[in-house]
Amino acid sequence: MELKMDRADLTAFLARDFAQVAADFVVERVDTAGLCLRLRVAERHLRPGGTVSGPAMFGLADVAVYLAILSRVGPVALAVTTGCSMDFLRKPVAGRDVMAEVRLLKLGRSLAVGDALLFSDGGAEPVARGTFTYSLPPR
Repeated sequence: MELKMDRADLTAFLARDFAQVAADFVVERVDTAGLCLRLRVAERHLRPGGTVSGPAMFGLADVAVYLAILSRVGPVALAVTTGCSMDFLRKPVAGRDVMAEVRLLKLGRSLAVGDALLFSDGGAEPVARGTFTYSLPPR
């Protein structure tokens, strides 16, 4: 399926419709294979002990899958998460951004399912994995 939104479109969408969190994220890559989204880790994303918190990693994965879906269907602000499973595999490397690599597993008329693998920037082993289901409004 062709892309309906490229990197610039997704970045503009975030800035316009999700200005409260847009500065936290950078769309690194989007293509027909998937999407890579960076979380710019700041102190507010850390938990005691200096590691990236679970809620920050969940947010990254959720936003990344959402943007991957939008890249295929266009700017549909009312697509919503209806299900999620998240596994935290290992501690992210302190002081590094976290990257989400997303691939869409299903893109139907009313549901989309995506898988997000999270890595510390430059790391080879995933730090978390999330599978998300989204409900899509009628098109």
